[in-house]
Formats: sequence, C-alpha cells, structure tokens
Amino acid sequence: MSRTTADLRQADVIVVGAGPGGSTAAFHLAQAGLDVLVLEKTAFPREKVCGDGLTPRAVRQLLALGIDIEAPGWIKNHGLRIVGGGHQVSLPWPDLAQFPDYGLVRTRMDFDEILARHAEKAGARLMERTSVTGPVLDEQTGRVVGVTAKPVDDQGRRTGDAVTYRAPIVIAADGVSARMALALGLAKRDDRPLGVAVRTYYTSPRHDDDYLESWLELWEGKPGHSRLLPGYGWIFGVGDGTANVGLGMLNTSTAFGSVDYKDLLRRWLDHTPVEWGFRDENMVGKVGGAALPMGFNRKPHYSRGVLLVGDAGGMVNPMNGEGIPYAMESGEMAAQAVVQALGRPAVARERALAAYPAALDAAYGGYYTVGRMFVKLIGDPRVMQLAARHGLPRRTLMRFTLKMMANLTDPRDGDTGDRIINGLSRLAPTA
Repeated sequence: MSRTTADLRQADVIVVGAGPGGSTAAFHLAQAGLDVLVLEKTAFPREKVCGDGLTPRAVRQLLALGIDIEAPGWIKNHGLRIVGGGHQVSLPWPDLAQFPDYGLVRTRMDFDEILARHAEKAGARLMERTSVTGPVLDEQTGRVVGVTAKPVDDQGRRTGDAVTYRAPIVIAADGVSARMALALGLAKRDDRPLGVAVRTYYTSPRHDDDYLESWLELWEGKPGHSRLLPGYGWIFGVGDGTANVGLGMLNTSTAFGSVDYKDLLRRWLDHTPVEWGFRDENMVGKVGGAALPMGFNRKPHYSRGVLLVGDAGGMVNPMNGEGIPYAMESGEMAAQAVVQALGRPAVARERALAAYPAALDAAYGGYYTVGRMFVKLIGDPRVMQLAARHGLPRRTLMRFTLKMMANLTDPRDGDTGDRIINGLSRLAPTA
C-alpha cells in the first residue's frame, strides 16, 4: 500500500544532512529496520571543500559499511610523507589489529554521494534539495519532535512554503553551520581550537603518488632564505591526473584571521618545483575554503531529542584536521543510541539517548584534551620549525607522532607508543 503525503512526512528518525556522518547514521538506522528520513539541502553530486585524503581510521568505517573500495575511483595510499626543516620522511601507516594499513583518496564530489546512495539502498529515504529551517518543539515538554523545511531551487535558493516533518528523534548532521544546534541555543565554545583550510586542484604528474604528503613548514622562498608562512600544507594525488593541494591554519596562530589564505596558498606553491604543475595555468576549478570545528567545540552532543554528529558537534581531530572518520564514527554511535532508545517506551528513552554523549567522551574526550594542548604549542611557528628540524630525522619519534596525530593505536597488545598515547588519553580530563 502506497504512503500518503502525511505518512511520507513522518518517520522514526529524521537525519538533517547527508554528509559522511548523516549518511552513516542513516545506513545503520535503516539496517536496524527503522524508518529514517534524510533531508539534504543540496542535490548530488555536489562539491565539498576537503583534502579528500582518508586515513586508515576512515577506511575502517568504509569497510564496516560494506563500501566497495576496490571499485574504480578509489586510490590507495601507503602512508604519510612529511616535509619540513630541510628533511623529508616517508612513514607507512602502522600495522594494527584495529585498523587497515592503508588509506584512500576520493573526491568529496563522489564520496558523499556514494555514502548517501548506500544509505538509500539500505532503506533510508533521502530527500535532496530540502533545506531544514528549524526544529519543531512540543509545547508542553520543549522536546524536538520534528523539523520544518523548504524546497530548494536549482540556484540553491529556498522557495515555496515551509513543510513540517515529524519524528521523535532528530540527528543533526548539518555540518559546520550547525543550524539545528544554534536553534536550540547550543553555541560554539570559544575555548576550543578552530581551523581554516583552503584547497584547489591542479593537473600534475604527482596525481598518482601513493603517499599522502604533509608540509610542516611553508616558506615564501627557499627554506632558510625567506619568510616562514603560518600554517601547514598538503599534496594528495587524486589519481585522475589531478592533485588536491591546500593549506590549513589554526586559530592558535597569531596570523589567524588576518591573512589572505588564497594568496598564502599561491605564495607557497610558487616556490614548489615548476614540473609539479602547481601554477595558475594548471588549476582546475577554484580555490575553496572551509572552517574546521575542532576538539568538541560544541556541547552537549545530545539535547531535547537532538543528537549532534560530526562537524555539527565540533568533532574534527585537532591533531591533524581530519573530520570524516569522526563524523562517520559519531554517526554510527548516534544510530546505536537511537536504536536502543526506540526499543523502549517513550518515557524510558532518555537514558539510552544520554549514552550517546557519554560514548563520545569515552572515545575522544581525553584524546581531544591532549589535542587542544598540542595545537597551542604548534600555534607558534618557531615550535613547528624546531619540531620539523629536530624531529623528522628521528624515525622512531616520527612513527610515534604519526600514530598520535592520526589517532591510530591498538587498545590492547599494542607497542610502547600505543600504551603511551592511550595512557595520555585516559589520564587527560574530559571537558
């Protein structure tokens, strides 16, 4: 029997946003047999400013979803090459029980749609070009019982009348804008780090590099003979004749907010080898920028029937600026909490939903506290310069650093580095 219009606007769970976190949550909810409605303001395929590099932490999530990463378009990488202080070191991804020993590259133009369609195949209902305008509150309890949304036209403009969609639980995976959280009064915390990243694509012979590459120092000229620029850079081969090239900066830098990031990118790349192709005539598309909300910069992650996932909850890793695996992991954790909650009477659901922020704190709280201390240190370019100059030649130290920054350890039976990192994360307070 076909659904009525009213039925189509009713669900067990509403997911706002079909990025990696929202689509992962929707997949797991649909797999559990729940009626999940995903509202996405854009239409696929759509671009998203990102480095496109996926560490083994993200690969583990893709494998758990059943994504076919052997299909065309997925480019494997073996580790991270770090450049700085006159040194260069190539570090393979660690061999761990918990994570695969390879990473991937896939443009967000493809990546997000692959996950969204995968959730659809599992049974999730996806509505594109549907922009959520705010929560619907129960007048007596103040809980969120749905959302209002408007259709979006071909130019990305809201149009027509607002439509109400109802569900007892809402997952807000609406990215850095976090409009659902803001509507509930959940403002971002200014005592948490924030990053800004810009990136573009170039046709380049480096498109098939099987290592991700990170530059810890950005020189306006030859190293040691010109000005050290703030921030860090990356070069990730996409495998299709182009490379994703960009840079990021943290708000712990004194230059944050006062520089032209696009100009900064060009000044760095003007001094890379010409044969790499990182010049304006080889640029594909435009330079795009995005904010990186880090280290739990928005809390609480559950309030009045709404669970925050991914960037909406400020879950970017402050150590390396990586957001995709934490969006996907938090989406899975949110789905688990929702499944447990909806398996109970309405009056008994809160305890199950409260388990979600507790799970996040247990997984990331101490590690992100360590990360916040880390970004305060590297906000001083002199510290980064010293670390690059004296740290890169020491491979044992750099292998430890790679594990720590990428959050890649085994909880049990790991090596000494794993035990140190895990111990620091357990001892650090969660706030």
